[in-house]
Amino acid sequence: MEECKNGMSVDLFLHCSLVPAVCIVFLLSFVQRRARAHPFEERIPYLRGRFGIVVPLDFICGLSNRWSYGFAFGAIAPSVIQLFSESYTPFTVPNWAKAIVYLVGAIEVGVAYLPFFACLSTPHRVLGGVLGLLYTLTWLIVRIYDTISCPAGQILGPYEKLIILWPFFLCLSFLLGRFMYIIVKAVRIHLGLQDIESEEDLHIHLFRYVQTVLRRPPERPEEKTWFQRKVYEWDPYFKFPNRMIGTSIISLIGLYMMTIADHSLSDLAFRKLDGLINSFAEIASSCNETNNAFTSLITWMNEFSFVARKSWLATTIFSTLTSVTYTFHVLVCYRKHLKRLWKGQRSFLPEKFRKPSSAVSVAAITRYSGWQIAFTMWGFLIVHFAQFLFALLFVYAVVLPIQKGHFLRWLSSVGIILLTILLVIALVVVQIILVQVFFLQDKLSPSDKEKPLALNNRKAFHCFNYFFFFYNVVMGLSNCILRIINSFVVGTWLVSRIDRTIMQRGYESSDPGYSTWIGMIFADHYHSNPVMVCFCHLLLGRMQEKQGPVVSSYATFGSNKGYPGGGRVRVRWLLLYTLLRNPSLILLRKRTKLNQNDNHDPLLLARAITSQAQQAAAEPKLSNV
Repeated sequence: MEECKNGMSVDLFLHCSLVPAVCIVFLLSFVQRRARAHPFEERIPYLRGRFGIVVPLDFICGLSNRWSYGFAFGAIAPSVIQLFSESYTPFTVPNWAKAIVYLVGAIEVGVAYLPFFACLSTPHRVLGGVLGLLYTLTWLIVRIYDTISCPAGQILGPYEKLIILWPFFLCLSFLLGRFMYIIVKAVRIHLGLQDIESEEDLHIHLFRYVQTVLRRPPERPEEKTWFQRKVYEWDPYFKFPNRMIGTSIISLIGLYMMTIADHSLSDLAFRKLDGLINSFAEIASSCNETNNAFTSLITWMNEFSFVARKSWLATTIFSTLTSVTYTFHVLVCYRKHLKRLWKGQRSFLPEKFRKPSSAVSVAAITRYSGWQIAFTMWGFLIVHFAQFLFALLFVYAVVLPIQKGHFLRWLSSVGIILLTILLVIALVVVQIILVQVFFLQDKLSPSDKEKPLALNNRKAFHCFNYFFFFYNVVMGLSNCILRIINSFVVGTWLVSRIDRTIMQRGYESSDPGYSTWIGMIFADHYHSNPVMVCFCHLLLGRMQEKQGPVVSSYATFGSNKGYPGGGRVRVRWLLLYTLLRNPSLILLRKRTKLNQNDNHDPLLLARAITSQAQQAAAEPKLSNV
C-alpha cells in the first residue's frame, strides 16, 4: 500500500490492526450466547453457552443496516482494489506459490476489517457501538495522518492521496456517525424511551407486496412519468439486500479509483511520448537532417500523439459512464428477475438453468460479490481499450481526411462501401418481397396480419431458390465477417454484465459469470419469497397466539380488523369470494364430495354455489381484499 518516508505505512498499520481486531471479535464472541451448550461447560457455569459465532453480515437476505454495511464496504474499498491488482503480498514466495500468498493476504485484510461488520451486526448494541466507534476512529486518524504527512504523489501532484481516498474518508465518517447513533439508540431502548425494532418490521414490505397481489388489479393502470418509463421506477415493495448494496458501492468506488489511475497513467505515458518526439526532432535539427521520410515520421508521431490523447480522454469518460450505468442496471435486472421468479415465470432463463442445483445456488452467493467487482473492473479496462481502438479508427478514417481537404476522396470511398452494403441489404429484402408476393398463399382471413406458411407456385420457387443459391454463397463471406464483428463488439461491450451471457445459445453453462448470477437469484428467490416469508410469519404468529399473549404483527394479516362482523362471517365471505374467483375449486370441497355420495349432480351443485357467490359479490367488498 502507500508508503512515505515521513509518514506511517498503512501496510504496517494493517498488520498491527490484526491484534485489536482479533480482541474485538473475541470479546463479541464472548458475549454472544449459543443456543446449545456442550456437557463439559457444566463445570464452569459462567462460561456456559459463551463464545458464539460472530456473523459479520447476512449475505442472503439481510435487510438491517443496509446502508451502514454499504458504507462499511466502501471503507474497505482501497484494500479490495489493491487485492484486485494483486499488489498486496504479505511476504515473498516463489512464483508457483503466489496463489497461497494472495489467499493469506485476503484473509489478513478480512480479519483487519472484520470489526466494522461485526460491530454492526452484533445484538449487543452498546458494546458493538463503542468498539466500532473506537476502531473506526483509529482507522480514520491513521489515514488522515498518513495523507497529511505525505499527500503528494508522482502522478497527480501535491493532493494525490486526498483525490483518490476522499470516498474512503466519507465512508469512515458515515460509520462514525452510525456507531454514535447505535449507542444513543441502545441507551434510549434501555431507558424505555424507544421500542425495539423487530425482525418483522424489516420484512413489512413483503407483507405489503402480498397485499397488493391479493387485491384486484385496477381497471386503469396508473400513468407513469417519463423518468419512470425511461430511467427508473421505484418499487416500495422491494428492498435490495446488503450484498447487492455493498457490491455496488465497492464497484462505484473502484471505478472512480480506476478512472483516476487510468487518466493519470495515460497522461504520464503521453508526456513520455511527447518527450520522445521532441528528442527525435532535436536529433534531426542537430544533424541538419533533410530526409523527407524522417520528417514525415516526426509529423505523423505528433499527429498520432494529439489524436491518441484526445481519443483516450473521450473514451475514458464514455467507458466510465458505461460501467457506472451497468452497475445500476445490474440492480434493476436483479429486481426484475427476482420478481419474475416470485411470479413463477422462468421462461426468460435458458432451459438448462431453470432448475439449478442447490449446491450451485448456495455457492453462487459466496462468489457473486467478488466476481461482480472483478468483472466491473476488468470490463472497464477491456471496454476502454476497445473503444479507444474504434475511436482511432474513426478519426483516421473519417475526421482527418475531412480536415485535410480530402473530403471528395473520402466521400467516394465511403460511398462505394455504403453502396455495396446497401446493395447486399437490398438483395436480401428483394428475396423476402418476392417470396411474400409470389411464393406464399393468400391470407386465410382478411384480418390476418401475415400470409400463412404455405408455398404457392412451387416450380417457380424451386427455380428461384436454385439461382439464388450461387449468389448466397458469395454473400456468405461478408455475412460471416459481419457475424464475427458483431460477436466481438457485443461480447466486449457486455463483458461487465454478469446478468447476461456472452455465449451462444446452448453454451450458456460455459459462462461462469452467468451461472453465478442464475444461482444467486435462485438462492435469493427461495430465501426471500414474499409469500413464503409471510406464511412463515403468519404461522409463527398463530403459534404465539396459542402459547401466550404475545401476538405477531403479521398475525393481523388474516384477522378481522376493520370488519364490523365477527371472524366467522369474514371467513365465510372470503370463502365465497375465493369460489367466485376460482369456480374450479368448488368440486374439490369436502361438502361437495359428501353430496356426491348422496347421488347429487356435482355440476348442478357447482352452479348453485356459483350463483350464491355471484349474489354475495354484489354486496360491498372489503377494501383490503
